[in-house]
Amino acid sequence: MAFRAGERCRRWACRSWERSGHARDPATRDTADLAAERTFRSGLLQATVEIRDDWHTLLVDGAPRLGFQFAPNYVAPNWPDGESQQMHLDLYVDDIAAGHAEAMALGARLLKRSAHPESAERFHIYADPAGHPFCLCWG
Repeated sequence: MAFRAGERCRRWACRSWERSGHARDPATRDTADLAAERTFRSGLLQATVEIRDDWHTLLVDGAPRLGFQFAPNYVAPNWPDGESQQMHLDLYVDDIAAGHAEAMALGARLLKRSAHPESAERFHIYADPAGHPFCLCWG
């Protein structure tokens, strides 16, 4: 797969979380459908999943990197053209066509294509099955 598994984001999250002294998920996201979120994120990031009732943790290289908790009344943000995004992940890919195809096959929804794919800011904006925004970046 072409993903570098959110390399820059992962490095930042790991370092900042480890410095804080915590040993669990560096970021937690709400979802009304844990199974859909688990399938999508584990496929996209090539991660394994630790399941604890209404809490799932994505493990990359054996370490916790992203958590999901069941929130039955979760409402997805309306971003990039509406309300605040809350937070998003930048996932870096070597091949945007392959990354796009894989993300879409896993259930992503394309929200906005890069207006200028050859510019310095090369990214498309997507939503995961629960509506959390993320970007596929390249270049």
